[in-house]
Amino acid sequence: MDNTNEPAFTKLTDLAAERLGGKTISCSDDFFAEKENLLKSGRGVFIADKYTDRGKWMDGWESRRKRTEGHDWCIIQLATSGKIHGVDIDTNYFLGNHPPHASIEAANISTTEEINFDTIAWKEILPQSPLEPGSQNFYAIEDQSIYTHLKLHIYPDGGVARLKVYGEVFKDWATVDASETINLAATTNGAKSVLCNDMFFSHMDNLIMPGRGINMGDGWETKRNRTPANKDWVIVRLAHKGIIEKILVDTCHFKGNYPDSCLIEGCDIAYKDESKLGTDAIEWTTILPQEKLSADVEHLFEDEIKNKGPFTHARLTIFPDGGVSRLRLWGRIK
Repeated sequence: MDNTNEPAFTKLTDLAAERLGGKTISCSDDFFAEKENLLKSGRGVFIADKYTDRGKWMDGWESRRKRTEGHDWCIIQLATSGKIHGVDIDTNYFLGNHPPHASIEAANISTTEEINFDTIAWKEILPQSPLEPGSQNFYAIEDQSIYTHLKLHIYPDGGVARLKVYGEVFKDWATVDASETINLAATTNGAKSVLCNDMFFSHMDNLIMPGRGINMGDGWETKRNRTPANKDWVIVRLAHKGIIEKILVDTCHFKGNYPDSCLIEGCDIAYKDESKLGTDAIEWTTILPQEKLSADVEHLFEDEIKNKGPFTHARLTIFPDGGVSRLRLWGRIK
């Protein structure tokens, strides 16, 4: 997929993604297509001859044609609290039925009790802005406050295929005890896959997503490499500098294409030095020596760990190529 023209913020985590835990809470209307579609992965698909008892089936959120005053809206709970750097209001396949304009409001809601959204003091982070039909509509967000919920407004009605909310996970590390075991490679804790040498078949971001992979496409998979002694690698920025005490490498769904073996290394560098990660300037320390892997199984390593750190980044190297569904690095913050 060619994404060279997408804004830089699209490399950040989609804080609203359903697969990460994002949820659509309520909406004014979803007569034609359910609000839950908004947060699904991808851009949505179109099936020409598919209809429901309410009309044309569409892969997105679509309200009926409004015959009264006002406009439609949808409230979203982000998967994690975070700083929003940009959004993509994608009208893919919505051509004669897209909203001409949209705006977004946000709120930081800390309570765990039932929320009355009518009493929430929403703050506008994207003013009413034009939407093109059948397009990704990218908008940078200047407001860098921490938010947990969004309210997407469309004017006056119509369909949006997907809403992507790109930003940085915010976790209050002051609430995490130094003795607590935590997955330092979890996206929901703030970890990020930052660099790899190949992700021909599936994206490196999948490696640190919640849950087990749902299929072979839900992992990190490199192309078949014919170079003798080839090795592929991916680098993960840990959610917090920490000590690594237990490792899981899951080859779920990878059966004829799992790697023969893997190696995990770590480094301790400042964020500003990440540009050096793909060079020889970084000194890597072996965490897990090269270990054999098997098809479609969770591999747990604990006694095999040679150096626990502390580390800020981890590099998973696979030999010679193939696919890994998930990587978990459990440990304690430092």
